[in-house]
Amino acid sequence: MTGSLTLVWDEALAKYDFGPGHPLAPVRVELTIALARELGVLARPEVTVLAPASAQMTELELVHDADYIDAVRQAGLDGRGNGRYGLGTPDNPVFPGMHEASALVAGATLAAARAVWRGETVHAANIAGGLHHAMRRSASGFCVYNDPAIAIRWMLAEGAERIAYVDLDVHHGDGVQAAFYDDPRVMTISLHEHPATLFPGTGLASEIGCGDGQGYAVNVALPAGTGDAGWLRAFDAVVPPLLRSFAPEVLVSQHGCDSHRLDPLANLELSVDAQRRAQLMVHDLAHELTGGKWLLTGGGGYELVQVVPRSWTHLLAVAAGEPIDPGLPVPEAWRALAVERTGEDAPTRMTDGAPATYIPITSGVDPADRVDAAIINTCRAVFARHGLSAPM
Repeated sequence: MTGSLTLVWDEALAKYDFGPGHPLAPVRVELTIALARELGVLARPEVTVLAPASAQMTELELVHDADYIDAVRQAGLDGRGNGRYGLGTPDNPVFPGMHEASALVAGATLAAARAVWRGETVHAANIAGGLHHAMRRSASGFCVYNDPAIAIRWMLAEGAERIAYVDLDVHHGDGVQAAFYDDPRVMTISLHEHPATLFPGTGLASEIGCGDGQGYAVNVALPAGTGDAGWLRAFDAVVPPLLRSFAPEVLVSQHGCDSHRLDPLANLELSVDAQRRAQLMVHDLAHELTGGKWLLTGGGGYELVQVVPRSWTHLLAVAAGEPIDPGLPVPEAWRALAVERTGEDAPTRMTDGAPATYIPITSGVDPADRVDAAIINTCRAVFARHGLSAPM
């Protein structure tokens, strides 16, 4: 399946930078763009690169309180933290121009949302986005403004009636879930490491929404150590049936690649190949259910050379309708750039050599298996509310 891709990108997005030594290093995004260029992804005729404009105050206020936004702006001016708003913590240190850099990331995802919603493109991406932990009144988990939630709220204001949000980051998409916890127009599905072993400590299957939104928050909390086969099995068991039942008009996805086995901040054991397969599955679901309307973002990912650039270059190629052969060599020019920028030797191929296969849940369930138990918990919590049968 093919379709046009609008990539929202400007080098200024790399100014979202918490400083030396912080895990969320902007070089990961810069190296991704460089690798995509080297492999010809951005030169394809169906790909347009669009420069973003900063989100305005009224747009940020779709999700965030005005006093919080003012506090972010002030912190970026005077360099002082504000514990009331989660600013100045080890996770979210203050940096000069914090508001401006964060508003540009939000503006980039908004530009992608506008392009998709208005039919100017089929798919649109902001790989610098996906800052899914930011809350209405506080920064959290390296996230200042919650760009996916802002984009979703904007599309709702424009008349969207059903939007699905699929979060594949290893960390629970708590900020987006919180923004729409009582809203049945938005289904949030988060596939993440169990909160007992990872930040932010939320995302149990029992978190299903409240009020009219009951059943529209979906959480798959997977045990530490889950690998390709279990993670893909869980995705396949939960995401497609719920999306087909919900019938979204737009699909929004967050593709944090910190689920990789090399990521220093988490404990899942995925390969780049499994992440690529999930990207293909999300792409196919967008074409099946929304006419291709797909807004995609980056997210977490802290193995800056070995993982992030390859995973997100695969993502952009999938969105452009021409997936990259996993066995393709990594260009020597890019490998030299990676060494120059980071001092780290880069991978030689676009694959980890993993088969990225799984056994569908329809083949049978083993309640003693920890991954199957997580799948069962999620399905029992929400499937019946959507007329679906939980696996037995």
